[in-house]
Formats: sequence, C-alpha cells, structure tokens
Amino acid sequence: MSTTETSVPLLVGRTRDEIAQRVAADLVDGYTVNLGVGIPLAVPRYIPDDVEVVLHAENGVLGLGAHPGAGNEDPDLTDAGKKPIGLRSGAAIVDSAQSFAIVRGGHLDVTILGALQVSENGDLANWYVPGRNPAVGGAMDLVAGTPEVWVCMEHVDRRGDPKILPACSFPLTGARVVTRVYTDLATFHVVRGRLVLTECAPGITPADVRARTTAAYTEDLAE
Repeated sequence: MSTTETSVPLLVGRTRDEIAQRVAADLVDGYTVNLGVGIPLAVPRYIPDDVEVVLHAENGVLGLGAHPGAGNEDPDLTDAGKKPIGLRSGAAIVDSAQSFAIVRGGHLDVTILGALQVSENGDLANWYVPGRNPAVGGAMDLVAGTPEVWVCMEHVDRRGDPKILPACSFPLTGARVVTRVYTDLATFHVVRGRLVLTECAPGITPADVRARTTAAYTEDLAE
C-alpha cells in the first residue's frame, strides 16, 4: 500500500463523464479537435449546442459525431477507441496518410488526450507503463503537431499516488507539450512552462488538491 493511500483519504470529485463535460465546456466555436482514447471519447456528448467544432480521429475520420444510438451502429464507423460513432454533416473519411497529414501539418487546434503522468513543466507520459505492453498510437505525432494539448485524467492512480509530478517517471510522449490538465479534482493551465491551478472541482478545496499533487504549481483561482 502506498504512502499516499495510507495518509490521504479518498475524495469524490468529478466522474469521468463529468471531466469530459468540463473539457467540452472550454471548446471554442470553429476549433478542429482530435480526441484520444479514454475519457476524451465522451467529449462529443457534452459539446454545447451553440458551439460547432470539427472532431478528428487519427483512424481517418474528420467530422465525427456522438454514438448513433443502439441499433444504428455501422461497424465501419468507429472512433480511435473502436467505439461506434455517427458522422456530422460534411464529414470526411480519409486514409491513414491523409489523417496524419492533418495532424503533422498543423491543421488541428486542440488535441485532447488521456495521460499516465504529467510533470510540473508540461511533460506528458501516456504511452507506456514499464513492464506492460506499449501503446504508442498517434500520440507522439499529435502532441508535436498541435498547439494546444489538453489532458484529462484522474488526479491520482489506482494506488492513490499523484499523477501530476515534479518529473515523469514513465517514458515521455512529449516534452513541455501539455497546455491544460483536467482531472476529477481540478483544472490546471500551463503558463510560461509552469503549472497554475485555475479551478477546483465542486466540493474540492485547494488544500485537497495540494495534498494529492507533488508537482510545484501556483494558484490563480477565481473568487
């Protein structure tokens, strides 16, 4: 049992769906956005009606929509997590080379990814836990080719250990690439290469966040 697990009680913050909803609230009309696997795949359900974004999946979909509903699934239409999707009006299906040309060509505004660890200077580790099977996917291309990299994840791991750290102990996906972090407990922005706590989840205090975060950060919380 870890030190964190024995000394810091569990909290009830946002659920995984509520993390996705919080991320969706920050999307800006006109953005083109890539969604990674995990929590990001729930984002389409929560995009506000008055905000139009073009959602991209690196498997070759530009203009993906939410799940089409039970009985309406098309096995040829899936997101990056192989879950059924719908298509928005004007959607395009492209091959892998074209899909990654969108990524590498700088045509995305935001990529939303899950993470294993994030460091205090914005390093991201999300592809490999030592001793387990690696899962490279397109994450390295995405973080290198997209100006805004938003991470959504649980604040601590299954053992209760912090995932926002002074330095990542897992192999990096990208160095100094993360611009925002959304967790079940808080929201951080990376400003001039440093973490800033900008929001606590409902029912969560700054002290709760501090007790579960080993990375250095400053606070800029709204009154």
